[in-house]
Amino acid sequence: MSAFRALRQLTSVSSRAVARPALRSAPFRLTVQAAPHMASSATRAFSVTSFRLSEGSSDVLFSQKLAEELKYEKEGAITETEPEFLKNFREQGLWKIEDAQGNDEVTLTRNFGNESIRVMFSIADLQNVEEQDYEQEEGGEAEDPEPIPAYPIRVSFSLTKNNANGSLNIDTMCQESAFIVDNISYYPDAKLGTSLTADADWNRRGLYIGPQFETLDVSVQEEFEKFLQERGINESLATFIPEYSEFKEQKEYIRWLENVKNFVDA
Repeated sequence: MSAFRALRQLTSVSSRAVARPALRSAPFRLTVQAAPHMASSATRAFSVTSFRLSEGSSDVLFSQKLAEELKYEKEGAITETEPEFLKNFREQGLWKIEDAQGNDEVTLTRNFGNESIRVMFSIADLQNVEEQDYEQEEGGEAEDPEPIPAYPIRVSFSLTKNNANGSLNIDTMCQESAFIVDNISYYPDAKLGTSLTADADWNRRGLYIGPQFETLDVSVQEEFEKFLQERGINESLATFIPEYSEFKEQKEYIRWLENVKNFVDA
């Protein structure tokens, strides 16, 4: 089965949103009320209970709720340091994973002949899926649950050659073990095409980004699919990216809960 399909409308839900829908309330409004007039004569000049300087009346309950959420997430999290799917991916030896703790972007790199290939995706797409699913639930009662499709994740590829100028950039959507190609761009300057700086992003604006992939001749689409598959951009990679995204998002969320709770408790 091909790892590529024509661009179509995508709908999906996040595993966390299904497993435990987040409770949401009306927009938060901060109301400040004037303090009641204090009696002119106090019966005691001091309080027996001493509070930490940074502690408010809501701190304890907030910390308890964070602890409950943290306990729930840890119970459902993968316990081993490196899950089986990640071990198998590393053993293949094709891609190098560049993943910094606290960042929401992940980069995969590899060499293919005289080419350098970079793959980039973000776990922020998982958060967007949760928001979309919540909005759909607000619109009416949910129907009988159907099999959960793999959530869509935007994935970008860049290919450069050490003996040629320019870079080939491919924008795709990864879902259900397939890459859905949106468009293919070519930049004569490889640095311009691959740089992640704000200046480079600004300079790329207004440039021709190439045709929509689905508008290309079918034979061109088929040969381009073979071109990518030969470089390891295939069904196996399209299966790994959503799995790793969810694995990383879970770790980052638990880490966020721990950090916020530690800050509140300090």
